[in-house]
Amino acid sequence: MRIMTYKDATLEVLAEEIKRDPAVFVMAEDLHGRGGGLGHYLGLKELLGGDTSHMLDTPISETAIVSSAVGAALAGMRPVIDMRFSNCLPACMDELVNQAAKSRHMFGGQGKVHMVVRCPDGIVKMQGAHHTDCLEAWFAHVPGLQVVVPSCPAEGRGLLRTAIRNDNPVMFLEHKTLFKTEGEVPDNDGPIPFGKARVAREGRDVTLVVYGVMVNRALEAAKTLAAEGIDAEVLDLRTLSPWDKETVLASVRKTGHAVVAHEAVRQGGFGAELSATISEEAFTDLKSPVVRIGAPFVPIPMSPHLEDMCRTLPADIVRAARRALGRE
Repeated sequence: MRIMTYKDATLEVLAEEIKRDPAVFVMAEDLHGRGGGLGHYLGLKELLGGDTSHMLDTPISETAIVSSAVGAALAGMRPVIDMRFSNCLPACMDELVNQAAKSRHMFGGQGKVHMVVRCPDGIVKMQGAHHTDCLEAWFAHVPGLQVVVPSCPAEGRGLLRTAIRNDNPVMFLEHKTLFKTEGEVPDNDGPIPFGKARVAREGRDVTLVVYGVMVNRALEAAKTLAAEGIDAEVLDLRTLSPWDKETVLASVRKTGHAVVAHEAVRQGGFGAELSATISEEAFTDLKSPVVRIGAPFVPIPMSPHLEDMCRTLPADIVRAARRALGRE
C-alpha cells in the first residue's frame, strides 16, 4: 500500500497503459510546457523514459482536439485527451454527441471510438462562472457515452485504467481539487469495473448517494451524524453511465431513507435521475421522501462569499439527512 496524490496515481497508470498498448497516446494543450492546464501531466515524459512520441501538444481548440481524437480512435488508436476545464466542452459538443457517441452504433460496431476525455470540473477558489460548472448530467443523458466520476487516488487509478481499455468514448470528470488529494493506493491494483458502486461506509439509518468530490464530504457528514446517533451509509457511485441501480436500491431498502447530493446545480442534475428511480422502484420501502440537494440555479459567482454559498458541503448533507429522518 502506498500514499499517493491523485495526480501522481493517475499519471502512473497513464504511463503504464501507454507502455502496455502502443495505441494509447495523450493530447493536451501545453502538454510539454506546463504539463497540461493543471500540470497533471508533469512527469509523464520521465515515466516513459524520455519518449515523447505518445505526447501531442494541441492548439487551443477543443473542436480540433476532440475531432482529431475521434478520427484517431476510428483508425484504431486509443487517445486520452484533456479539456483543461469542463466548461470548454460546449465548444466541441457536435464532435462528442453526434460523432463520438453515435459512430459505433450507427455503423454496426465497425468503427469503435475508444477515447477518454478528461474534464477537470468543480468549484475552486475564485475561478468564476466560466471555469466551475459540473456538467456530468449533460453527458449521462447521451446514449453511447460512458460517464465516470472518481472520488480519490485509488478510485482514479482503477477507473482510468478501465476507461483507457474501454471500447467506448468515456467522459472522465475529475474535480479540480482532487489532483493534490492524497490517499492510499493498493499495490498491484487493477481496473475497476464500470457500473459497480462502492459502499464507502456501511450504515443502517440513512443512505447517502454521492459521487466524485462529494464522497469525502459525505463521509465527513457521516461522522457528524454518528455523534448524533445516526448511522449513515455512504455509496460512491463511481460511474453515472452506467450507474449501479441495484446497489443503490438495496441500500435504500435497508435504511428506508435516502439523501442524494452533488455539487452540480440541483435543477436537472443527475440527482434527479437517482431520486426518481429510488422513488419509483423502492417506494414501498421508503419511510420518508428522498431528499435531493445541490447548488443553487445560478452561474457560480467570483465573490468568495457568494461562491461558498454555492458549494454543497458536509453541513448541508448533515441537514439533509436530519430532514430525511424527520429530525429537522
